[in-house]
Amino acid sequence: MQLDLNGKKAIVTGGSRGLCRSIAEALHDSGAEVVIVGHSEFTEKAAREMGISKPAVYAVTGNLENREALGEIFTECMKVLGGRVDILVNGAGTQFRSDAVDFPAEEWEKVLSLNLSTVFYLSQMAGKEMIKHKYGKIINIASMTSFFGSCRIPAYVASKGGVAQLTKALSNEWAPKGINVNAIAPGYMQTNMTKDIKEKFYAQYQEITSRIPAGRWGTGDDLKGLAVFLASDAASYISGAVIPIDGGYLGK
Repeated sequence: MQLDLNGKKAIVTGGSRGLCRSIAEALHDSGAEVVIVGHSEFTEKAAREMGISKPAVYAVTGNLENREALGEIFTECMKVLGGRVDILVNGAGTQFRSDAVDFPAEEWEKVLSLNLSTVFYLSQMAGKEMIKHKYGKIINIASMTSFFGSCRIPAYVASKGGVAQLTKALSNEWAPKGINVNAIAPGYMQTNMTKDIKEKFYAQYQEITSRIPAGRWGTGDDLKGLAVFLASDAASYISGAVIPIDGGYLGK
């Protein structure tokens, strides 16, 4: 079965909570051995909870914003996976809201570092290993804001626009080498990063919801099917795509 991930080995950054927790669960439920990478106590907790059933789920903790630490994190992932990685999901991300004229420089650097630079460096490390086997699936987490500018999140928008273009650039180089590089672009989702919109700006929340043809904000479960598909051999001829999951928002 082409959607079967049995025997595959996956790394999921940001997989301890939120949308990427759902993606990690979906890959695991489809048969993949999974390493969850994060920086908090939730990482090991998520691995224990998911690892109750086979295949194995591992936790690797480290600071994904630290360029020097990334090599150590990736080396540890490869060690627990037995020296091979078939699937990389670049899901770790952060957000900061501020008017552009007041946007703090340190927050700009933090958002761009984790949301874009880390995606490149981990893809680069995984890509080198995947090229050896002429096989690999890299799934980046882009955003609806990869397509439009939004307001009060300039660093986030810049980073997610970069993720979309990076996805295409890596695909151009690596598709001939057997590696599919794609991105999922979630729309308005119920996450910790967006809960303040409903709590503090309810009128805006209602306005956004009214524009979504599906009539609701998305959840992590809405990403599972596409994530498994892109990680599987069923998507072997799809590369360089940035695919929205937004309840129809972009089409309205």
